[in-house]
Amino acid sequence: MMCFIRNAVVWLASLGLVLADSLPPRPRAGPVEILKTSDIRPGMKGYAWTVFQGAEPEPVPVEIIGLWKNVWGPKQDIILAKLGGKARETNVAGGMSGSPVYVDGKLVGAISLRMSVFSPDAVCGITPIELMLEISDFDLSQPSDAVTPERAWAPQRLELPSELLAQVVQAGAVPPLTLETPALVPIETPLVFSGFHDSVLREFGPLFRQLGIAAVQGGAAGTLGEPSPAPGWQNALHPGDAVAGVLVSGDMSVTGLGTVTYNDGRRILAFGHPLFNLGPVAMPMSKAEVLMVLSSSFQPTKFANATEIVGALKQDRRSGILGILGAKAEMIPVSVTVRSLTETHSVLKERRFRYHVFVHQKWTPTLMMLTLFNSVAGVNDFGEESTFRLSGEVELEGGASVRLTTMQAPSELPVPAPMLLAGWVGDRFNRLFLNAVKAPRLKRVEVAVDLLPQRRVATIENAWAEQAEVKPGDEVPLKVFLRPYRGERLERRFTLRIPPGLPKGDYQILLSDAETLNRLESAAGRANRFLDLEQTVSLLNRERANNHLYVSLVKSSPTLYFDDKTLPSLPASVWNVLQTGRAATRPLAASRETVDQQAALPFDFVISGSYSLRIKVN
Repeated sequence: MMCFIRNAVVWLASLGLVLADSLPPRPRAGPVEILKTSDIRPGMKGYAWTVFQGAEPEPVPVEIIGLWKNVWGPKQDIILAKLGGKARETNVAGGMSGSPVYVDGKLVGAISLRMSVFSPDAVCGITPIELMLEISDFDLSQPSDAVTPERAWAPQRLELPSELLAQVVQAGAVPPLTLETPALVPIETPLVFSGFHDSVLREFGPLFRQLGIAAVQGGAAGTLGEPSPAPGWQNALHPGDAVAGVLVSGDMSVTGLGTVTYNDGRRILAFGHPLFNLGPVAMPMSKAEVLMVLSSSFQPTKFANATEIVGALKQDRRSGILGILGAKAEMIPVSVTVRSLTETHSVLKERRFRYHVFVHQKWTPTLMMLTLFNSVAGVNDFGEESTFRLSGEVELEGGASVRLTTMQAPSELPVPAPMLLAGWVGDRFNRLFLNAVKAPRLKRVEVAVDLLPQRRVATIENAWAEQAEVKPGDEVPLKVFLRPYRGERLERRFTLRIPPGLPKGDYQILLSDAETLNRLESAAGRANRFLDLEQTVSLLNRERANNHLYVSLVKSSPTLYFDDKTLPSLPASVWNVLQTGRAATRPLAASRETVDQQAALPFDFVISGSYSLRIKVN
């Protein structure tokens, strides 16, 4: 009996050694032999490497089904294969993109596509490594089909105060067209939101779904801070390891998860399909740790934590992404302070968030918008009737800066006040980044947001002047009355000094909100495609704040708005000159009246409406 047991133990041990010897060694960085597409044959067997849990990749049996010719474009073939092992349970999951496939020790390519969403078989598409190696670090072209937020616009836009805000809200109104989904689709890239509240994914999720991105809540193993590569980057990201592109890092983070396909010691290739297809990029690249793979017939997905930045992505192309280990991608440092105020305006609580944002003309405004929304919408002090007062500064290289001042309160729009606030800020960044003359370089962004406990809006109701006939230099007592939301009527007394030297004639005293004065000036600037960065900054800084009541003198003489300039009381001869020659290529906005602002009265309310009084200057 003892002899039988001894023999059985020896047999099992020898079987374990045989099985261990039959498994391929884990792939490492360095040169590798390539199996060309022309040598692919049905029935070939090999292994893919991907991480199911932790940081160590595991082998997954692969059987080649065949070569699907021209399925991804002219002379762009895809290899069809069936996965075994754990992948039969998980199916082809989001985050497996880039998992390297080897046959007889030769690199075939990267798992990058899957067969529909309800297929019972773990059938995948493999991007040949030959296509991935075509990614050039020196190709500076911009793909025409880049996946960026403005491409998620629906045919009908919702009329909202911010273009970015309308884009996000409209995305949620359009259901996914599942009937138009092709049989073979790129594996969704899990966009992992760490430190974000569920309301952010609820509000912005439809936007990302339209971009083919799976937005999931996750975490970060330690805070992703500065974009500088961490020590030990030289030994990071071997084939099969999880890798992430970093869009936001710090107290909150947004990372796009995939798998490393190839590492030559310095350059890495991953995904096997684009992240956003942006072309040349400068995006931080990090290692990742997988918590689990969610098995699902509809949307199997890896849940992972980004760990530490080890380099930068330089190319985001149709056949994959290219990153450089040890490289640094600059990000925009952002500081947001959120203060909760009592009814007496004393500070009840204060929180500060610090993070960095990926620099890209199409993505930065949206990222600024969703991070600010996350900062203010998830605090315990937030209530449905809360009003938000924002102040801040965007500092640019060269010493220029953009001042940020606004208030946002709940309204009858189907959009919460934090989203209105975030949309207002996102719109400012949109205007900075989309000027066609010079790309901005942002040094830092500082924002402070005060939460006020009531809905603080007030409409200008009427006004009264003590005298209707005045002389230049007179000081005229005035009263203005405003109607707040659910409160007693407000009364404000002030004195208006009539400018010395004002010509005789009939005038109006206009008491108005900011929008009334901003409308024409902003329209002229937005219509000019050649507005440079300095002029854009000038226009942004001249916009009036919506928590002030503005007092202006109005006279019947035309005003022209040209670029960032206001030309009041313009003679007809000058008007004609500006409309000819060089100026004719740039739009002019005109008003039949000249509005000369005299005073700005601050309020702790969002002011709306206008009222005018007639006076005569003798």
